[in-house]
Amino acid sequence: MSLVSLFKTFGERIRIDWYLFVPAMLISLFGLITMNSFSVDHSFFSKQAIWILLSVLAFVFASAVDWRFLRQTRILMTVFFIMVFVLLLLFGLGQVVKGAQSWFDFGFFAFQPSDPAKLVTILMLAKYFSRRHIEIANIKHIIVSGIYALIVFLLVFLQPDFGGAVIIFAIWFGMLLVSGISKKHLALVIGLGAIVTVIMWFFVFAPYQKARIANFLHPLANITGSGYNAYQSTVAVGSGEVFGKGIGEGSQSKLRFLPEFQTDFIFASFAEEWGLVGTCLLLFLCILLLFRIVNSAQFAPANFESLFGLGLAILFTVHIIIHAGMNMGVLPVTGITFPFMSYGGSHLLTEWFALGMLSSMSGHSNGPRI
Repeated sequence: MSLVSLFKTFGERIRIDWYLFVPAMLISLFGLITMNSFSVDHSFFSKQAIWILLSVLAFVFASAVDWRFLRQTRILMTVFFIMVFVLLLLFGLGQVVKGAQSWFDFGFFAFQPSDPAKLVTILMLAKYFSRRHIEIANIKHIIVSGIYALIVFLLVFLQPDFGGAVIIFAIWFGMLLVSGISKKHLALVIGLGAIVTVIMWFFVFAPYQKARIANFLHPLANITGSGYNAYQSTVAVGSGEVFGKGIGEGSQSKLRFLPEFQTDFIFASFAEEWGLVGTCLLLFLCILLLFRIVNSAQFAPANFESLFGLGLAILFTVHIIIHAGMNMGVLPVTGITFPFMSYGGSHLLTEWFALGMLSSMSGHSNGPRI
C-alpha cells in the first residue's frame, strides 16, 4: 500500500464529533490565553501550546480507531494490569514533587500515570457493568467493581495524591449510580464511606491534609499559613467582579500572590481577568461539552460505549466542580486540575484522547445494546 493510500484510508476512518471538539478546544484556548497573560517569559504559554497540539493529534488518532476490541475481557484486563504495574513503578522510579511521588521525569517532559489510570478505571468499570447491569442488585458486583477501583485508589492515594484518589472513588461511585444500584445498597455504600472517612482522618490523613480540611471549615483562621492558597484564590475570584480586570491585568496571578496559578488555581486566574461574564461563558462551554458527552452515551448502541461516555461525564464533572469549588473557597484545596484548561501534558493528552475514543465509538459502534 502506498503512503498516499495509507493516509487516505486513515482519513476515511476518522470520526470527529465537532460538538465535542469545539467546546473542548475553546476551553483549552481560554487556558492558553490566561497563561500568556500572567507568564512573563511566556514559557507556560509556549509549552502548553505544544501540549494542546499533541493532544489534538491524539484526539484525531483516537477518533480513527475502532475501539470495539476493548469489549474483549482479555484485552481490557491486560491494559488494566499494565496500568497497575506502571503505578507500582512510581514507588521505585517516580520523582518526588512537593512531597508526592507521582511523576516519571524523562528530562524533556514529565508524565503523571494517575491521569491515564482514571481513563483505564472508567473502561474497566464500563466493561464490568455492561455485562452485569441487570444483576447490579446483587451486592457481589458492587464488591467486585469496588476491588478494581480500590486497587487504583490505593496506588494513587499512597503516592500520596489525595485529589487523584478522590477522583477514582468518584468515578466508581458515580458509575455505580448510573448502573442502577439499589437504595439499600446505596445507603450501605454511603455508610461504609463515612466509616472509612473517620478512620482515615485519625489514622491515614497527613497533617497537611487535615490542615486543608480544617481551613475549609474555618477559611480565615490561618490565611498566612495553611489557608493562604485558598484565601488568595477567593480574593482573585472576587476581584474580577462582573467584567474582570482585563487580559494580563490580574494582579493576584501576575504578581505571584496566587501559587500554582497555571494549574490548581487557573480558574481563579481566569475569573480575575474575565470576571463573572467570562466565567459564565467558560462554565457554559463546560455544560455544552458535558451535555454532548451524555447525549452520545444516551444514544450509544451498546452498554459498554454508553457506560464509557457516562464515566467520562462523571470524570469531567467532578474535576470541574472540585477545581472551581476550591478556587472559590467552598471546597478544600486538593490540587485537582481544570479539564482542558490547566497547564500540563499528562491530563491534556488523556482528556483529548478520551474524547477521541468517544467520538470514534459514536461513529464505529453498531448493533443492539449488549
